[in-house]
Amino acid sequence: MASSLTFLPFSFLLLSLISLSHAQNSVRPRALLLPVTKDATTLQYLTHIKQRTPLVPVKLTVDLGGNSLWVDCDSNYVSSSYRSARCGSAQCSLARISGCGECFAAPKPGCNKNTCSLSPYNPIGHISTSGELTQDVITMQSTDGTNSGPLVTLPGFLFACGSPTILERLASGVTGMAGLGRDRIGMPSQFAAAFSFQRKFALCLSSSTISSGAIFFGDGPYVMLPNIDVSKNLIYTPLLINPVSTAGTYSQGEKSVEYFIGVKSIKINEKRLSLNTTLLSINNKGVGGTKISTVRPYTVLETSIYNAVTQAFTKEAVSMGIKRVESVAPFGACFSSNSIVSTRVGPSVPLMDLVLQRESVYWRIFGVNSMVKVSDGVSCLGFVDGGLNPETSIVIGGYQLENNLLQFDIATSRLGFSSSLLFQRTSCANFNFTSTVS
Repeated sequence: MASSLTFLPFSFLLLSLISLSHAQNSVRPRALLLPVTKDATTLQYLTHIKQRTPLVPVKLTVDLGGNSLWVDCDSNYVSSSYRSARCGSAQCSLARISGCGECFAAPKPGCNKNTCSLSPYNPIGHISTSGELTQDVITMQSTDGTNSGPLVTLPGFLFACGSPTILERLASGVTGMAGLGRDRIGMPSQFAAAFSFQRKFALCLSSSTISSGAIFFGDGPYVMLPNIDVSKNLIYTPLLINPVSTAGTYSQGEKSVEYFIGVKSIKINEKRLSLNTTLLSINNKGVGGTKISTVRPYTVLETSIYNAVTQAFTKEAVSMGIKRVESVAPFGACFSSNSIVSTRVGPSVPLMDLVLQRESVYWRIFGVNSMVKVSDGVSCLGFVDGGLNPETSIVIGGYQLENNLLQFDIATSRLGFSSSLLFQRTSCANFNFTSTVS
C-alpha cells in the first residue's frame, strides 16, 4: 500500500497544485537526483528529465539562477496530461503572475486562451519569448544519497512554455532550461513542497565531458566513491538577496531569484588585493556584488577587479618560476604549461581566496579550477574581463565550480561549499549512478 505524504507548510497553495500520485510513489523518497554532463562544444551543463503522457526524455541546460523549468512547447509537444494555468488560478498566484495572455491560433500546448502569461528567458542567448504557465507530469530519479533509487512521479509540475526562437545558442538537442532559482516555482521549491524535503539542494559539477556530475534535491548525505560523504566538511556563508531582479524579464519591485554571496576581498597567495570595495556590495539599484552562475563558463570580473587579479596572479606566478606567454582569447593571462608543476589539485600556481563574511571564511580556488589548458603548451588563468559597468561585479562561472560541492539552503539563505573535492581524493564524477537502491 502506498504511504501517505505530508506537505511542507512552505506554500499552502501547493497542497492543491502538486497532487502526488500515491499509486506511482509508494515510498516517499529521501531526495531526488539529476545527472549533469558537460557539453564539450558549448561548455553548458546539461541534464534530462522525463515529462508528459506518454513520457518522453527532455534535454535541458542547467540554469542555477533560472526562476522555473521552461521548455519549447511549439515543437512536437504532445501530452494528454498537459494543463495550462487559467487566469486568476491558484497556479498563477503561486507564480505571482497577474497578467493574462491570449492566443488566437488553434489551442495547443503553449497557445491557449485566458491563461497566465509567463515569459521564459534564455540567459545564454539573451532572448525571451512570450509563453504561458502550465503543468504536466514529470518523472525523476530518487536517491538515498549513496545510490540512485526508484523513479518518482509528479503529475502536476509547474513550468513555462516557450517557442523555438528561445533556444538560440543552447547545446544540440536541448529543448529548454532547468531553473534552480529561489522562486516559488523553481525546481528546488516545488520538489521540497511535493516530497516534504528541506528547501535545499546541492550542485556537484563534473569537469569531465564523459562522466556525469549530479544535482541532489533534498538534504545529504551526498556520497561519492569510495564512500565519502562530501557534505561533511562544508564551509558556510550567507546567501544574499538582491533587491532588484536580475532576470531578463521581470516586474517592478521583483527581487532577484539568483544566488548571491558576500565576497569582501580577494587574496592571491594570501596577499590582499587593492580593490574598489563599493563594487563588492549590491547597491539599491541591484548593481554590484557576487553571484554564482552555471550559464557562464568562466568567472567574469568587472574590469578593475579583473586587472587587479590578473596582475597580482602574474606577478606571483613569475616569482614561482612560471613563464608568461602571449594571451589567448578570451583569457588575458597565459603561461607556459612546461613551467608549471602538477599536483593533486591541479597546476601548482598562485592560490586565490575569495574572502567572505570574515577573514577565516574563504573560498579557496586551486590550480585545477583557476587554470584552463588551451593547447599542449599553454594554460591560461580562467577568468574573463566583464567590462567597466556590468550589472554584477563578480559572476563565479562553471569552471570554478567544477568538483566543488555547493549546497544551497533556500529556507535559511545559506550556502555550504567544499572547495576542491580532489583534496578528499574524490570528485563530482564519482557518484554511483550504476547501482540502484530499491
